[in-house]
Amino acid sequence: MRISSRDMILIALFAGLTAVGAFIRVPIGPAPISLQNFFSLMAGALLGARSGALSQGIYVGIGLIGIPVFTSGGGFSYVMHPTFGFLLGFILCAWVVGRWMEGREPLFRNFFTGSVIATVLVYLLGVPWLYLILTKVSGVDMSLLKAFQVGCLVFLPGDFAKIVGVSWLASKIVPRLSNL
Repeated sequence: MRISSRDMILIALFAGLTAVGAFIRVPIGPAPISLQNFFSLMAGALLGARSGALSQGIYVGIGLIGIPVFTSGGGFSYVMHPTFGFLLGFILCAWVVGRWMEGREPLFRNFFTGSVIATVLVYLLGVPWLYLILTKVSGVDMSLLKAFQVGCLVFLPGDFAKIVGVSWLASKIVPRLSNL
């Protein structure tokens, strides 16, 4: 598989944008509100499944080698951080949005549907990871329902706004990209 110079630049750009998105955050508990998921959705929407997921994989890889690009730092030990499952979810998220859009018109509703599916999958990876790390590693007394509340429910209004934003932007940008 060959990657064009253009795609390499865009992959690197979205890895960098996701890192920047980690620092645009509001701390509210074990998982802060950030723009990482916005950029992982945009990566999949604009770059497609393979390149979008690769951009997010590079982002996670950069953090794991020790560059502090995650919301609370970096390094391999971040695997034991309660939010690491969400980071893995961003890779899947970008892939799912890109895959969902294959063969579909670049319409708001299609990006919206793909983004909702991808976001649900991020939570399906992130919340159980959060629960396991907090309860089994950190010794926090917490139910799975409580983990769902602190790791998902509080983020849904903001995620809905991000999904709408991504869907609107992608529906405007993607048709123009095909003309380049």
